[in-house]
Formats: sequence, C-alpha cells, structure tokens
Amino acid sequence: MIIDATDSILGRIAAVAAKQALKGEKVDIINAENAVVTGSKQQVLAKYKQMRERGGPYHGPYIPRQPHMLLKRTIRGMLPHKQERGQLALKRIKCHIGVPEGLVGKEAEKVANASIAKLQTSRFITLKQLTKELGVKQR
Repeated sequence: MIIDATDSILGRIAAVAAKQALKGEKVDIINAENAVVTGSKQQVLAKYKQMRERGGPYHGPYIPRQPHMLLKRTIRGMLPHKQERGQLALKRIKCHIGVPEGLVGKEAEKVANASIAKLQTSRFITLKQLTKELGVKQR
C-alpha cells in the first residue's frame, strides 16, 4: 500500500498506516513533508518544542526533527511498539520525503476523510514548516 500524505491530516494518516501494518501489509508513505498538523501554529509549535525539550540528552523521549521521522514517530505511538507484533508492524512502515525512485509511477492512494479540504477551520501547519521551526538541518 502506498499512501500520499500531501495535504492530509497527520493523525488520520498515522491511524490508517498503523492499522494496515498490524494486519501484515507493507505501507509506504510518500510526500511526508506535506502532511499537516491541525491547530493554530503557535499551539502546535509550543507542544512539539515542549516534547523535544523534555528529558535530557541521555534519556528520552527522543522526538526527531526530520518530517518523515516525525511522521513515523506518530505512527509508533499508535502501535503496541513494546510488543513483538508492534515492532514487526513498525518495520513494515516506510516514510519518505518526496517520491523515491522505486515508487515513481506506482499508484498512490489518498486516505479517506484525511484531506484538509474537509476542515472547518484554516488553522494548520505542514510538517515541513514545523520541522523547520524545530531546527531541522537542511540537506
């Protein structure tokens, strides 16, 4: 299963990907940097900055700064990742920035009810903007 995350809500993509991975299906998520987190920009930034600053350098929680890894971390939160079946499900999930060469030309699905067009409000921030504010190192 290939999921296109462009203009889709982060939590809804993560829920679908986690469910499919638990069923045993391999999941590839492309354009992870274009997924959106709903809420006002200030509140979302404050939440993620607080999560990153919690703990210390030698003990967690470890919150990544790259958009594809932040998406995978969100999916991990929806899996029983401390059990073997959750660990195996997490290995079946791959998140990509853009479209990798191996997936070019293959048909990607959009998650039903995950589009930002259905939102009542226009308050959201993309993962690309969020990770830029968190201090991602540009490649």
